[in-house]
Amino acid sequence: MTHRDIWFSHPRKYGKGSRQCRVCSHQAGLIRKYNLNICRQCFREYALDIGFIKVRSVAYVSNVWRGHR
Repeated sequence: MTHRDIWFSHPRKYGKGSRQCRVCSHQAGLIRKYNLNICRQCFREYALDIGFIKVRSVAYVSNVWRGHR
C-alpha cells in the first residue's frame, strides 16, 4: 500500500474536496450559487452561453462617478 493509496482512501462526501468544476474538474474558485458548480475561469468563458449578462454599463458607471443616478 503506497502513500497515494492511503492519502486518497478517505471518502470525499462533503467539503471543498468533494466538489469540482463541471467543465474542467478544477476544485479552486468554484461558483456554487444557483447550483452552477463552475470554476471562475470557466464561468468567465461561458457566461454568455449560460445566459448571464453584465448589468453595469460604461454609461452607468460614469454617471455614478459624476454624482448622477
